Formats: sequence, structure tokens, C-alpha cells
Amino acid sequence: MSDPVPRRPPTPRPAERAKTIAVRGGPASLLPALGDHTRSERTTPALWHLHAGDDLSIALPTDDPLAVGVRGNAIAELAVTLEIIDEAPVPLRQPVRGLLWLTGWLRGLDDRTARARALTIADASTEPDPRLLDLGHGLSMLRFTPASVVLADSEGTHPLSPVTFDAAVPDPLCGYESRWLQHLEHEHADVIGHLSRHLPPELVGGRIRPLGIDRCGIRLRVETADDDHDVRLAFSRPVENPPQLGVELRKLVGCPFLNRVDERA
Repeated sequence: MSDPVPRRPPTPRPAERAKTIAVRGGPASLLPALGDHTRSERTTPALWHLHAGDDLSIALPTDDPLAVGVRGNAIAELAVTLEIIDEAPVPLRQPVRGLLWLTGWLRGLDDRTARARALTIADASTEPDPRLLDLGHGLSMLRFTPASVVLADSEGTHPLSPVTFDAAVPDPLCGYESRWLQHLEHEHADVIGHLSRHLPPELVGGRIRPLGIDRCGIRLRVETADDDHDVRLAFSRPVENPPQLGVELRKLVGCPFLNRVDERA
């Protein structure tokens, strides 16, 4: 009888992971869509924002060729791809955890609509980006409508329809993840050390770093002399909030009497 195939730890669905990356709002760049050779270089937006309904606002310098190409023309549109990088919130040798590519149409906005979008973006943030004040003074707001979505991460490459991406919700721990990982990295080396008991024998002895947290589990990065290895540790049940996360981390550590990780971090 052949050996059973090891069961992979559960993960959030691809659409959920894609929406989490988009909502988290990491570094992004615009590049021509496949087959469009009018521009060869990447453009880095001054800022970008995903709205409800999954179209995006993208602010570019007013003199950027992409902004110039759609300015003052109500029907002008450019086929572009927005590449969003999912970076780990702790310093790693290889910080990129995943890539999200949104391909679609870039269009200009009239001044009134651009100002309305800027107010929407400001209202959605506890610390509005001061660059919003530069709209009309060196920055132009553009509208980007995705027509296709592709996610690439440690679980593989996944094409998604815009409808599926639109319907997905981000991971419930998305807003806490960065603070939690940084807190584990700087204040709870003991917790990370205890989690090492779940590692495969061949990885014992490597440097263990917190890589990611979602409702299904925690991801660790093991940095060895030769390579980096990612390991997912599954929770006993999906979590929805920081108190539940604290309980599941203590279960993985293996001692219910350890001081709990500060849930206010």
C-alpha cells in the first residue's frame, strides 16, 4: 500500500487572498497590457485606492504620458496592467509574498469627479494621504477598471474573473496582520521559538521569521544558509478577530499558560 499523500494546511480561497492584497494597498506599478508596445517602462502611481465595486482610483503626475493620453477626452482609454506587490511587514531577505495583476482600462476623470473620489479616499482612511491635496496641482486622478485578475503566491498562480474578485471579501485579520507580525518579531521571540517544534526536521536550525497571518493559520519563513522556506501552520479553526487569534497562537505554541500576545499591538 502506498503512503498517504500529506494533507495540505487549509488556506483562504484565491479570490480572498487577491482581495486582501488589493485592500492592503502595497507598492504598485502600471505597465502596458500584453500586446501594447506604446510604452516600455513602468509607471509608479503617486497613490492608488480600491473602491467598493472594485474599480480603482490612480493618481499620476499630470505630465506622465499615461495621464496625458486620457486627459480631456471622455472616451479615451488605455489598456494597462496594475501590478501590486504583497510585501512582508518585517524585513526579510526575500520580502515579496505574492503578486497581483489587474489588467483593464485606464480612463481620465473630470475635475469634479476627481475631487469626489479624493474625498472618498480621504474618508476611508484614519490618516489621509497628504498627496491628495496635490490633485490639480501636479497630480491627476484617473479611473482604472479591471477586466481580468491574476494572483501569484506561494499557493500557485490563479486567474480570477472580475466578478469573482468583486464578490470576495478580504481576510478578517487584514487590518491587524502587519502590527501582529511586527509585534511577534520584536517582542515575542519566545513564541516564534516554540512554534519551531512544528517544523520539518530538515529546517530545524534555520532562522525563523513571522511571514503572514490569516484566518486559517500563520506562515513562517525559515531562512537557511542556502535558501528560504515557507511553512504554514494551521489553526484548529478559522479565526475572525484578535482574541480568537491569540487563543489559536497559544494552542500552536503548546502551552495555554504562556502570557498571551498583547492583543492591543
